[in-house]
Amino acid sequence: MSFPDFSSGNVQSQWQRYCELLWYHEDLELWLDISRMDINSLTLEELRPSFKEAFKAMEELEKGAVANKDENRQVGHYWLRTPGIAPNSDVTKSIEDGIDQIDSFSKAVLDGTIQSGNGQPFNSVLWIGIGGSGLGPVLMVEALQKNEQGLPFYFVDNVDPQGIAEAITSLGDAITNTLFVVVSKSGGTPEPRIAMEQFRNHLQKVGGNWSSQAVAITMIDSRLDQLAKQENWLETFDLPDWVGGRTSITSAVGLLSGGLIGCNIREFLVGASQMDEATRLPETFKNPAALMAAAWWKAGEGNGIRDMVVLPYKDRLEVFSRYLQQLVMESLGKKYDRSGNVVSQGLAVYGNKGSTDQHAYVQQLRDGIDNFFVTFIEILDDSSHLPILNNESPGDFLSGFLQGTRLALSEGGRQSITITLRSLNSRTLGALIALFERTVGLYAELIDINAYHQPGVEAGKLAAADILSLQERIEQLLSDGVTRSLSNVQQAIECDSIESVFLIIRHLVLNNSEYVIHGSWANPVSLTFTKST
Repeated sequence: MSFPDFSSGNVQSQWQRYCELLWYHEDLELWLDISRMDINSLTLEELRPSFKEAFKAMEELEKGAVANKDENRQVGHYWLRTPGIAPNSDVTKSIEDGIDQIDSFSKAVLDGTIQSGNGQPFNSVLWIGIGGSGLGPVLMVEALQKNEQGLPFYFVDNVDPQGIAEAITSLGDAITNTLFVVVSKSGGTPEPRIAMEQFRNHLQKVGGNWSSQAVAITMIDSRLDQLAKQENWLETFDLPDWVGGRTSITSAVGLLSGGLIGCNIREFLVGASQMDEATRLPETFKNPAALMAAAWWKAGEGNGIRDMVVLPYKDRLEVFSRYLQQLVMESLGKKYDRSGNVVSQGLAVYGNKGSTDQHAYVQQLRDGIDNFFVTFIEILDDSSHLPILNNESPGDFLSGFLQGTRLALSEGGRQSITITLRSLNSRTLGALIALFERTVGLYAELIDINAYHQPGVEAGKLAAADILSLQERIEQLLSDGVTRSLSNVQQAIECDSIESVFLIIRHLVLNNSEYVIHGSWANPVSLTFTKST
């Protein structure tokens, strides 16, 4: 297939590109337009051999090949929405049973059949989870919760003391009727454990019963699973080893949050499954994920030199750019290719929402450095039923701003992709997520990196653990009441980095009145520290 080049500048040529490159799914009513990306027939022909291998790799992934070789793990998020393709009947049954369990539990909570330990219906949800365990549920709630439907949600996705304290304050007396959901696949991640302990402690102080209000989402036999079963928590849901956090939204992580806001979780899975089917086709022009992956590859010259700016023109999708940050950047940001060569790959993602960006960074996108491409997300259905006042409709203006921005960028030679949905609902959200998941998988194959491990994240966790261990040694040393300088502390605990010692002690003493300091913070070497005994 041939079509005019992106740089032709002719209106008729642009229309021809649009018609030739447009992809549409009739049942989902979803359009994908990459015509305003600098991609041509030659690029697609050049990528044909790579895509042949990429399609084969994705097929092997779905059949159960070990994709995360660092941890000897399969990657099975595609099985979650089409259980029949799982590699064996036991996995298929566990997925189907899990969906039924979540569906039944959610409905029983909402209709009051399942109640808090005090005999009252649950009136809110406090969700504790980090990374994809928090971002996925936030996206589900913000995108799909309708007014007065389901339970209100509070999220804790960090160990910021103020954030935890504010959540406790926001819950107030309602905390004894709050459903607590704790998500940790391994059961040993510090952040959700620490947050859980804070809420549990407060709940017990005000007369609540944690076990009758707590739910766990975790791997079978994890530390969290064992704790939940020992204490007879309200329910536990399986989060299999083969589900990664950034692709967990079609697991219990996304489904339970969706069920508790009363959305149709089965339709959500259907939408993801329909997009999976469309993106399995081993023909680039007929596969929307392949078209997007090719466009990403060409825009970044195969090295991710352009960022992706995500602009959804829908308030309910404001968090979508944050969701994609983890999915895309954790998957594609890799130092080494599969052969061990240093390639330093990645694709930076940021965004806000339209038309807010008309008054934010579109100025730079239009006239500044050309180091990006935009992904517009358009929802055609206004769904507002607002009256037309003074011959003006908010929906018309929103659409006009999107089209105007897209046109202005094109006139400046800037590239963009447009994804259009007729309406935003459970099924189309599932399809949208699945489209990006498959695009990430195919693009990773094009640049020959492993999208399914995260050595950088693991390195950060190990480094944090080392710092916390170092702090324990410092606290133990200072507990004898002896006055010491930074160098005294460093030598005593045999630490290589005096800077780490300083940073730990600074945080420690400024948050604990038992410590006495002398000297000037502006001159760290002058400082001495003592703990009152």
